[in-house]
Amino acid sequence: MNKKSALGKGLGALIPEKSQENKDSINTISINLIKPNNEQPRKSFDEEKIGYLAQSIKEHGIIQPLVLKKEGNLYTIVAGERRWRAAKLVGIKKIPAVVMDLDDRSVLEISLIENIQRQDLNCIEEAQAYK
Repeated sequence: MNKKSALGKGLGALIPEKSQENKDSINTISINLIKPNNEQPRKSFDEEKIGYLAQSIKEHGIIQPLVLKKEGNLYTIVAGERRWRAAKLVGIKKIPAVVMDLDDRSVLEISLIENIQRQDLNCIEEAQAYK
């Protein structure tokens, strides 16, 4: 067992280096640089539910970052369009996001997975959460 310890090598030995491009880490992106995905599987958005989400974001912030793909100087939403719409409603200027380098097929797959796997709590689960 010949493991080298980070002890005695300074703080830099304990902290991993940041990637140069900050890909796959949480970044703060100007909301004006983000655009919806034209190929987004979800075509209709319940404005009332977006309003409720906006109120939640106003009170608690954005808990889960968006997933974005950089395209030129802009970012396309891969996952999180409802959060983006709600954040715009309450005037948030910068939004937490993970920027990923994805091909078109991966963008579609992730968008589908997020929308298909999303399932709202039923009324019993929601009531139990308030206990």
